[in-house]
Parts: sequence; C-alpha cells; structure tokens
Amino acid sequence: MDQTAILQTLMMSDPLRRQALEAVAELDLPDCWIGAGFVRDALWAHLHGNDVTVPRGDVDVIWYNTAQPEESRDRSIEQSLRIKMPCLSWSVKNQARMHHRNGDDPYASVSDAMQHWPETATAVAVRLGRSGAVEVNAPFGLRDLFALRLQPTPNFLTTKHPIFMDRVNSKRWLERYPLLSLGDRHSGS
Repeated sequence: MDQTAILQTLMMSDPLRRQALEAVAELDLPDCWIGAGFVRDALWAHLHGNDVTVPRGDVDVIWYNTAQPEESRDRSIEQSLRIKMPCLSWSVKNQARMHHRNGDDPYASVSDAMQHWPETATAVAVRLGRSGAVEVNAPFGLRDLFALRLQPTPNFLTTKHPIFMDRVNSKRWLERYPLLSLGDRHSGS
C-alpha cells in the first residue's frame, strides 16, 4: 500500500476524524481542507504503534476564497463546526488573507499557503472529495511525514529557522514521538 493510501485508510478508519472530515465537507467551502496536526499526529501515533487519539490542540480547517477574506467569516464557520462537533477545538483560516500575518506575498491557493508553513511534515492536509474518498494535499510530498523526519520547509531554512526550532521545542514532538529525527536542511521532499 502506498503512502497516500495508508493516510487515506487511517483517516477513514478513525471515527472521529472521519466525522470531522464529513462536517467540513458539508460546509462546501472552496479549496477547503483539514491540515497540520490533525493529519501529522494521527500518522505519527500510528507509526509509533500507538492508538490514534483525539486531535491535540486545534483542528486546523484551511480554505481559500479571495471574495470572503474577513476573519469574521472564519469565526462563523468555526461556530458552525462547534455546534456539529463540540468535542473538537476548531480553528478556521481563509488562506487568502494569511500572507499578511506571515509577511509573504499573497497566496494563490491552500497548497501555495502550505508551502509557507514551517515543517514539511505539517504541510499536509486532507478532505473528503465529492466521491466520498479522502483526498490528500501535500505540496512537499509525504516522504518526511512517513520517515518521521522533522524538516523545515525552504522558507524556514535561514532567517525563519528559529521559528521552526521554537515549534519543535514548544510542541515537544521529539519527546512525544521518540522515533522522530530532526533534519537540519531541506532534503527536497
């Protein structure tokens, strides 16, 4: 089974993650995904032989729509998701405005925005497609995620590298997932 198929199976076999994917799909938002720890932590737990647990921290819903960049729209979507699934801590961000916060040029899509995230293993998102199958969005591929490698994305190799290291330390990934390795330069994954 290839990496994409493993990730798809993992998302659909976890009832809570499947329900979250269904709740987000029902919103029918453009270029809309659930990413970051929702995917990363589930796979890392699985690769460590641990049970996949309730997502730790926020469930990051990312979407892209230049016609509705207002933060108030994201708050409204979060409220809808909290009503459907109050057990999760929802965080919704329209990536059409996030370049302002990050000091980047405007993003063209969710995939483009994810290329500006700190870690390659975090820059992975999933959604339910119209056919009901899990689709995977991984602009840096899945190699680092499956290799249990913490690797900065190209934008976090130099001046933003301290942000990458701060995330590694503050999230205690190396303690929580002892099989992880820390990459020191981008491997082209």
